[in-house]
Amino acid sequence: MMLPDFRVRQRDYLLEISKTISQELDLAKVLTRILRISTEMLAGQAGLIALKEADGGWRVAAAHGIPPAFLRYLEPLLAEEKVAELDINELNRMLKELAYTASMGLLNGVALPLAAHKKIIGVIFIFRSYPDLFSANDKLLLQSFADQAAIAVFNAQLYGQVSYEKQRLDALLDSAADGILILNADHTIERANTAFAKLYGLSRDAIHGQSHGAVIKWARDPQGLTLEEAERGGWPLTPNATLYVEGDLSRPEPPPLPVGITYAPLLAPDGKLRNIIASVRDITHFRTAEEIKSTFISVVSHELRTPVALIKGYVSTLRREDARWERAVVEDSLAVIEEEADRLSRMIDDLLDASRLQAGGLSLNRADVSLPLLAERLAERFRTQSKRHTILVDFPEKCPVILADENRISQVLSNLISNAIKYSPEGEIRVSGQVRPDQIVVCVSDQGAGIDPHDMPHIFDRFYRADKAVKHTKGAGLGLYLARAIVEAHGGRIWVDASTTSAHRPQPDTGARICFSLPR
Repeated sequence: MMLPDFRVRQRDYLLEISKTISQELDLAKVLTRILRISTEMLAGQAGLIALKEADGGWRVAAAHGIPPAFLRYLEPLLAEEKVAELDINELNRMLKELAYTASMGLLNGVALPLAAHKKIIGVIFIFRSYPDLFSANDKLLLQSFADQAAIAVFNAQLYGQVSYEKQRLDALLDSAADGILILNADHTIERANTAFAKLYGLSRDAIHGQSHGAVIKWARDPQGLTLEEAERGGWPLTPNATLYVEGDLSRPEPPPLPVGITYAPLLAPDGKLRNIIASVRDITHFRTAEEIKSTFISVVSHELRTPVALIKGYVSTLRREDARWERAVVEDSLAVIEEEADRLSRMIDDLLDASRLQAGGLSLNRADVSLPLLAERLAERFRTQSKRHTILVDFPEKCPVILADENRISQVLSNLISNAIKYSPEGEIRVSGQVRPDQIVVCVSDQGAGIDPHDMPHIFDRFYRADKAVKHTKGAGLGLYLARAIVEAHGGRIWVDASTTSAHRPQPDTGARICFSLPR
């Protein structure tokens, strides 16, 4: 039995729509095609498909044959809150009234819901120019198209959600500060994020597809079980499935990198291992912190032991009952005790200042300060402590007064002059100043052995002491660290002057020159 032409066309159109849905994931293209076919099959002049938004409003997702001016009026209207609360029948009635009014009674229309999984996700509306009502067959045909459109919308939304989740996962992986590896069950690397590629030193493409063992290689035995060792012991099918190992990771370009790796399994519902997620963290800073802590304990223990031993020794000697000491010997002994007590006091003050810095910075009590007068006063004090040095102060005649914390700036200058005396056996020490448009630069130079270029980047670090300094001088490595903190708290900076062309600068490799700037 032959089917009527319109039934054949209906069947062909439905097959075309089904094919489109299975081959096309672009929602806009699918809806536009469904709407065009629906309009043609029902002999309509125009149509639209509106989708329900997450916030409850309606959005025109496809339109066919609707004048742009009417569409511009319709789109904000559908987005209104009161329209968002309308059900399908009320929305149908509203659209029919709008079409009838806008066409001066020439257009009629019908709306049918797009439903997926018993949930209304949109509506399809067709306008016709002849007054006859839509027949039951028209509505049945339109409903079949609506069902197809609902499937298309649902599939596209599902695809969009999956795409969004993938994009979000990609963004999460690539923005993570830690390196992340996603391993297959056979330990091949399915994915590496940007952070891991950067810390490892190879591109992600070069890492993908390699085995875990080819990439994660330890320069020396790590702390904790490796992934391979843990799996031989039954991991991850153990009560605590998280695995942590720490060590030095070998890289294509040395040196090895201290890392901590956390492995977490991703198991399938049947309990089989699907993936392993490895989070790789650069623990260089933690290692550095541990080294600083060890250095601190070592240096402070040594620096405290020396004055305490001297004080105890001199006190024990003076208290001997079997001896009578001359006044000069007693005075010399008390001078040593006082000097070592002052040294202990300064060290304690430096340690307290360092702890304040760690806790949130130094407080400043600003007032007018004349740097030439302050420098001269400190130079006079240090001249009495060393007969082997000539301490000179050289500032311009009209050096402006600045707003600063005099005690703190005095601490900076004292540290620099003290270091100059300490590291130069004899010679000239010069405290000089330069006035610039927006700052004053103060430099302290000596005629000692100078600063080793290897040490220059580190001399302002906390507890850092050069190898020569540790062997020949006392100190906890806090003076220049605190000097930098004080200068920076004033809005200035401090540096080692590498130039050798200044009129007051000694010849290369025959002295050190440290400068700092303060805002005018």
